[in-house]
Amino acid sequence: MRFTLSEDMNSLDPQLRDFILFCVERRGKDWPALYDEMARVAGQRLFRGLGYMELKKLGLSLRLNGLDETIHLVKQATAQDQQV
Repeated sequence: MRFTLSEDMNSLDPQLRDFILFCVERRGKDWPALYDEMARVAGQRLFRGLGYMELKKLGLSLRLNGLDETIHLVKQATAQDQQV
C-alpha cells in the first residue's frame, strides 16, 4: 500500500492512529523498541481489544517484510498528532 502526499493525511484510520500513538506513549518512537511494543500490544489485545487481524484490516501489518509500510504509518500517525 503506497500513499501520495495528499492522500496521507486522510488515509490513516483514526483507530489505527490511536493504536500507534498508544504504543508510542508506552514505549517511545525509537525503533525497534516501538515495533516490539506494537507486536506485544497486538498480541495481548491491550488496545481496545485489537489484535493482529483487526489491525491488518485497518491497514497495519506487523510482518517483518512490511516494515517499510509500518514505519511510514508510524511517521504519519505521529505527524498528525503533532499537528493537533
